[in-house]
This record gives sequence, structure tokens and C-alpha cells, in this order.
Amino acid sequence: MKKIWVIDDDEGILEVVNIILTSAGYQVETSLNGQCFQNINKNGDKPDLILLDVLLSGEDGRDICKRLKSQEKTKDIPIIMLSAHSSARKIIDFCGAEAFLAKPFDVDELIDMVDEYVRREE
Repeated sequence: MKKIWVIDDDEGILEVVNIILTSAGYQVETSLNGQCFQNINKNGDKPDLILLDVLLSGEDGRDICKRLKSQEKTKDIPIIMLSAHSSARKIIDFCGAEAFLAKPFDVDELIDMVDEYVRREE
């Protein structure tokens, strides 16, 4: 089962995305901040795809994305950036993310995008 990490500081979004992706057959882990990325370095646990909010409490999602893309162990994990600010779409080039999804998003669009990037990695 493919593992998706969802990092967003809005518990409501985490809950909704968890329900959507779990019902689509994915294993989902959620986090309110970037602390979950410590697990990649500690125990090698890493996801098949990351959904990452641009603006997190305490740390900028763009910085997390750049850091992940610069490390050998995590550079190939597809990252989809999420933001309520549609102007944030241009940030994916800046931080190296594969895609951008504006909030609020359509359920089908979310599933299609996740499916596309997870399949691409197979």
C-alpha cells in the first residue's frame, strides 16, 4: 500500500484529506508541522508522496521542500504543495516541488494528482 504524508497546520484539512486518500486505498500519515521529517533521518521511514502546505506554523513549507529536494535520501519523493493563495503556484519552481494544488481543492482533482505522481514513481 502506497504511503502518503500530509502536512498542514489546519486539522480540518488533515482530517478531510486523510478520509479522501484512505478511501482511495492509500496509507495516510498526517502532521501539523514539519516534525514528521525527522523520522526520515532517524529510521529511514519515508513516504511515496508528500502533500505539503506552503504556510505552516513555525516553519515554511517551501523551506522544507527545498531541504527535502536537496538531500539524497529524499530528493526523489514527489511533493505536491498546497496553499489557499493561488499566487503561490509559482513557488513550485522555487522549491523544487512537482506540483501545486490550490485550496479549497476538488476531491477528484486531489485523487487524480496523487494517483498521477504515485504511479509515476512505480
